[in-house]
Amino acid sequence: MSGLQARSTRPPEPAEAAEPGFRPHRVVVLALDGLLPFELGIPHRIFGRPKDARGRRLYEVVTCSIRPPGPVQTDADFAIQVENGPETLATADTVIVPASYELGPVFEDGVLTEELAAALAHIRPGTRLASICTGVFVLAAAGYLDGRPATTHWAEAEQLQRLFPKIDVDPNVLFIDDGDVLTSAGVAAGIDLCLHMVRRDHGTAVANEVARRTVVPPHRDGGQAQYIERPVPEPQLATTRGARAWALGRLHEPIQLRDMAAQESMSVRTFTRRFREEVGVSPGQWLTRQRVERARHLLESSDLSVDQIARDAGFGTPQSMRQHLQTALGVTPTTYRRTFRTGGGGGGGAEAGNGAEAGSRAGVGA
Repeated sequence: MSGLQARSTRPPEPAEAAEPGFRPHRVVVLALDGLLPFELGIPHRIFGRPKDARGRRLYEVVTCSIRPPGPVQTDADFAIQVENGPETLATADTVIVPASYELGPVFEDGVLTEELAAALAHIRPGTRLASICTGVFVLAAAGYLDGRPATTHWAEAEQLQRLFPKIDVDPNVLFIDDGDVLTSAGVAAGIDLCLHMVRRDHGTAVANEVARRTVVPPHRDGGQAQYIERPVPEPQLATTRGARAWALGRLHEPIQLRDMAAQESMSVRTFTRRFREEVGVSPGQWLTRQRVERARHLLESSDLSVDQIARDAGFGTPQSMRQHLQTALGVTPTTYRRTFRTGGGGGGGAEAGNGAEAGSRAGVGA
C-alpha cells in the first residue's frame, strides 16, 4: 500500500509573525480514518491560495490526526502520513473536519470514541469550527451543534436528524453559516463553504481570485439546493444563457422579465420554466443576486458613494440596496465597505461586476 505524507512546514505551535503585527489565520484540518482524499484536499487548496497585497499568505493550513504522527487510512487504496498529533488542534483559529466513511459509533450511535473526544478537548473556546459532508457527525456528537441549524450530504441528513434531534437539519442547502460553526453538504459543497469563509474573512476580490485559480464558480449560494431533481435540458434545446449575458451587461437599468424572455424569443412562461431548469432559481432571484454581487464589488473596489453604487447596481435607491444587502449579508453597505476596504485583496475574479455570473445569499428579487 502506498503512502502520502501530509507535512506542515512549521512546528505545531501558532505561526510566528513574519513581521510585527502580522500572523496568518491558522486552519487545522482533522484527518480521520476512512477520510475522502478529495475532501481532505479542499481546505488546503482553497485556504492555501489567498495572499494580501504584499504577497503574504493570509492562512496557514496544517493537517493533524487524533493520534501521534503516523499513517491515516483513506477510503481509497492508500494511506496518508500525518505529521501532527491532536495537540495541534489547540493552535487553530479554525478547525475543519472533512468527511470520513469510518466514523463508527459517531455515525451509528452519535457518540464520540474516547480517542476522538480527547483530541477535540484540545480545541480552544472561540475557535471557528467547520465540517464537510459527514464531518458534521463529529461536531454534532461533541455537542457543538445543539440548538443550531446544520446540513450534510442529503443522503445522510435523515440519520443526522435521528441521532441528534436538537439540531435543525436542513438537507436542501449547500452550506450553512451559523457564525462560529459552519457545515456543508458533500463533496463539491465543501469548496463552496471554504470559498464562503475566505469571502467572509477577506471579501469577494480575494475569494474570486482563489476561485479563478481553482477553476470553479466564484460563488454558489449556500441556500441553493444540493441537487435538482428535474433532468438537465437537452443540449440542442434553446437556453437562457444569452438573456443572462444581456442582463449582466445592463444591471444598472430596469430589467423586466418580459425583456429577458424576448432575448431568447420565448414566452414569459416558457422562459421562466427553462430558466429555473438551468439555473435552479427564478429569474428575479438570480437578478437580485447579480445586483448584490455588483454592489459588493463596487463597495470593495471603488470610492463611489453609496447612492451611486445603488444606481450602478440597479437597486435605484440606497434604501433598496441597504435592504437587499442586509438580507443577503446581514450588514449595511457602509459596514460592508468598512470591513472589506482593506489592502489585502487579490486580483478581481469572475464577478458580476465584470460580466460573469455570480451568486449571493440574497433574498427574492423583483
